Amino acid sequence: MSRTLCVLVVVAGVIPVGGVAAQDLRSPKPTTYCNPMDLAYAYAPFDWAVDRGKHRATADPAMALYDGAYYLFSTNQKGYWRSDDLLGWRFISRSFLPPSGEGDDLNAPAVWVQDGALHVYGSRYPGDFPIWRSVDPDANEWEVAANELDPGAWDPSFFQDDDGRVYLYHGSSNTKPLFGVEVDDQTFERIGDERVVVALNDELHGWERFGEANDNTGLAPFVEGPWMNKAQGRYYLQYAAPGTEFSGYADGVYVGDSPLGPFEYQRHNPFAYKPGGFARGAGHGATFVDRHGNWWHTGTIAISSKDNFERRLGLWPAGVDDRGVLFCNTAYGDYPHYAPDGRWEDVASGAHSTFTGWMLLSRGKPARASSWVGGHEPNAAVDEDIRTYWSAVSGDAGEWFEVDLGEVVTVRGLQVNHADHDATLMGRVDGVATGYRVLHSADGSAWSIVIDESRSTEDTPHGYFELSEPLRTRYVKIENVEVPSGTFALSGLRVFGLSDGDAPGTVEMLEVRRGASEPRNAWILWKETPGATGYTIYAGPDAETLYNACTVLDGTDVVYRALHAERDHAFAIEAFNEAGVGPRSDVVISIAPRSGSDGGD
Repeated sequence: MSRTLCVLVVVAGVIPVGGVAAQDLRSPKPTTYCNPMDLAYAYAPFDWAVDRGKHRATADPAMALYDGAYYLFSTNQKGYWRSDDLLGWRFISRSFLPPSGEGDDLNAPAVWVQDGALHVYGSRYPGDFPIWRSVDPDANEWEVAANELDPGAWDPSFFQDDDGRVYLYHGSSNTKPLFGVEVDDQTFERIGDERVVVALNDELHGWERFGEANDNTGLAPFVEGPWMNKAQGRYYLQYAAPGTEFSGYADGVYVGDSPLGPFEYQRHNPFAYKPGGFARGAGHGATFVDRHGNWWHTGTIAISSKDNFERRLGLWPAGVDDRGVLFCNTAYGDYPHYAPDGRWEDVASGAHSTFTGWMLLSRGKPARASSWVGGHEPNAAVDEDIRTYWSAVSGDAGEWFEVDLGEVVTVRGLQVNHADHDATLMGRVDGVATGYRVLHSADGSAWSIVIDESRSTEDTPHGYFELSEPLRTRYVKIENVEVPSGTFALSGLRVFGLSDGDAPGTVEMLEVRRGASEPRNAWILWKETPGATGYTIYAGPDAETLYNACTVLDGTDVVYRALHAERDHAFAIEAFNEAGVGPRSDVVISIAPRSGSDGGD
């Protein structure tokens, strides 16, 4: 169902807020989070990456649970983050440069627990970069475990098996595969010859094809970002493809009975995939188990507006089901989700979800602002596309943006996504802050403060706020106090909760068309559902493995490009609106056009 944005845009002075009720409605003990993760991302540090504008950037997350806390490392941050609960994160400043002090600090880092210590290594060719270890990373105390890894590795990943033996996996290329090798657990020198562990096969695997629409025949796809997990006695070697700048950037997995294979392509692939919605992409990440035994996957979210490498991080629930299938649940993966303080009960079936059920209330609603720059009008902050944004003409205190939700609704959470228009900063900059106030009104006249970040000393580029109690309101306004650099700009002021009314009904007439000319694609069509504002398509190799999710916000058809050319595929669909999610449809099986094969690689 196509919808046209109806936007009221006016040029106006700053709306006075004197006498506004002084309150802050954020939850003192939040239980939810919202992607992209709200981290104090450093700005891109290199001149070649900022030709179209300076911007915050990171990618390639590596996560480890150590001594009861979570440690998150990613590309070019000059430090790392620590969390007790996967909700609040504290940045720890640290340079891991080699003794020469030259080159990247940490690029696509490896992070792993070995022999009771946390280890870190950054991508490097040649290998003159230390492997660091710590038994107290909370106190930022590190020592060199090995002076270098000869001859180095790009996109490295280390894994210590139950018997104490250690393995290295590495590679990032569109001409070479991924390699694996055993290494000495003290010197990290390679033991024996490296072997190929993963090579792309995009002639069969549709999602591995290069390009935003998996249709760029001019470049071969990239394989990169290996990561190893062990579960139920089997080894799950994960890899990313086809390119970090694309919405379809995903992680696939091969499964084997030993750390160096041979490995078999899992029938459910890619296992971490998020091609639609506000925050797109779930590739080059880390799969880990929390202290309650729950599985999670963290990955790279693409923006790629000011540069191909303009990226963020995301976090989604994951698991290995009772059939040994590794999966990641990205359905409504940029809406608020719980971070449970306990064990998920339905993990074995793969059915569990941490989604709160709070729906997006702000998309396409009338918006206005204090000012704007041409090409960055107010509607861009409510179009549910992280790549577009509204920008005021300045970063001065008092610049404001307002959205009319159309009626009085129940608000449960807010996400303030800043853009970096005309930013001047590069690299990690200490002491910068993002300050603002969020206000609300039921009638557009009497205003009250919802969130007060006016005295913030932190940089919160994707500030997410769970409210302490449901709020009935219609208008939401954000007023600038301070930005770290550039103008006051928003890629999304996102309001979550529930509107009055009913969720949509079951989607009818789901049809999947797939032809022999391009069996890696399926054209999916359905009948418009009354009251729907969007649809979620579920896909997998069979009716019991519908783990992949694709959000469709406009229209009643989509081309799904992640199929195995020689295998059957299953699909289902559900409609949603601001009141909730409707029932899931019956499953439709798409038969592979090629006969005589079940699709073995």
